[in-house]
Amino acid sequence: MFILSLLLAGTPIFMPVSHAAEQPLPLRGFSDIVKAVSPAVVFISSVGNEDGQNGPGMDPSEPRSPFPFPPDAPPFPFPFHPPDQTPQERSGSGILITPRGYIVTNNHVVEGATEVIVTLSDKRELKGAIVGTDPQTDLAVVVVKGNDLPSMQWSDSDKIEVGDLVLAIGSPFGLTQTVTMGIISALGRGNVGIAEYEDFIQTDAAINPGNSGGPLVNMDGDLIGINTAIFSRTGGSQGIGFAIPSNIAQHIVSSLIQTGSVVRGWLGVSIQDMTPALAEAFGLQEMKGALIGQVLAGSPAEKSGLKQGDIIVQYAGKPIDNVSQIRNAAAQSQVGTGVNVTVIRDGQEHTIQVTVAVRPADLSSSTRSFSGESEDLDNVLADLRVRDLDLETLARLDLPSHTSGVLVEAVRPNSPADREGMRQGDIIQQIRFAGIQIPITNMTDFQVAARKIGKDDMIILLVQRQGGSLFIPLQP
Repeated sequence: MFILSLLLAGTPIFMPVSHAAEQPLPLRGFSDIVKAVSPAVVFISSVGNEDGQNGPGMDPSEPRSPFPFPPDAPPFPFPFHPPDQTPQERSGSGILITPRGYIVTNNHVVEGATEVIVTLSDKRELKGAIVGTDPQTDLAVVVVKGNDLPSMQWSDSDKIEVGDLVLAIGSPFGLTQTVTMGIISALGRGNVGIAEYEDFIQTDAAINPGNSGGPLVNMDGDLIGINTAIFSRTGGSQGIGFAIPSNIAQHIVSSLIQTGSVVRGWLGVSIQDMTPALAEAFGLQEMKGALIGQVLAGSPAEKSGLKQGDIIVQYAGKPIDNVSQIRNAAAQSQVGTGVNVTVIRDGQEHTIQVTVAVRPADLSSSTRSFSGESEDLDNVLADLRVRDLDLETLARLDLPSHTSGVLVEAVRPNSPADREGMRQGDIIQQIRFAGIQIPITNMTDFQVAARKIGKDDMIILLVQRQGGSLFIPLQP
């Protein structure tokens, strides 16, 4: 009989433990899962030219908010180059997803590669060919010759939850078939700065440079994510890793295999995340949805009746909580199909059917002055210095000659406008306050509106910035 000894006020007390506790604990852990999935995990080495050397997000000078790390701690997409590698050599992991040799990995593992070598779990080395790449999600597909190769099954990443146990498998620092365990720490991570389309699974399973492109699997051994990056001060694992969800990856991979490229759906709206201030200004009881800042002319959104200021709360029946969700949902929608979009407009819900179009290829890249302080304004606009737009300014900003509004020349540091993100170069095109909307086409409109705003009034500015539009709330 096993005896548990406790100390209470210095006196030993002996208590029997139930027979259930006497049974030996299982020691096999996750070995059955590892044996089932490891054969489908491969090691990829590639050789290429200098172009495309660093994959997306490698510039350490860019800040990586909202994570509370200093600017010298950027996310590390993989692979990391050990000292004995030349800059043209890269390595990472991959996953066999069909018995016929199709492999999913990260774009930055094979970007610009002129030669790809795939090492299987049984140590065989095969020459790989790149089927297609998608830098916007940092995914790629490689194929090797073979039949009846071990492969892994996709799982539904929409069913995973924070706290679920997961395993990461790959080749960190070239150490092939390495397995680590952790949990799902968070879901829906965006604005990380790794790829254009981001909706990452965050995990504390130890992943390191070389795990890139390897699988994140659940306790059924199903593929729920593609390990892509870590957030690190040193380049090594510190418990913050990111994986592309399987439902996003599967859509991209299928398109790459079938056509060699990715066709994305498009609504034609500029959107922004809700903030507590915006939720209050729009009369929402809770902060949810994605706010439409701009509806592009001739777009599916305009044709369907979506409007600037609408708040998207559902897409195809699924709740929308942030910008990443709606962008990814729209991108994965089948072109030409009608999708129900539920919005809040003037406090009421409306469901509007939008016919999804193909995302345009070029969409990604996008005299009189007035100083509120000198004019003795006594409201939140006192912190701005603005002026009329002229043809020279419009040409310098690469904007159409018919663009209207006033240009922000300066923002007072540490003011409400500064804290809410107003920037030099913003173009103010509308002011909302006290239930009214005032279009701003020039300095006259701005001055008239500015004189109507009270000292304690909260306002919302519609701002054009770098070809897009967004709402910025300002309150005293």
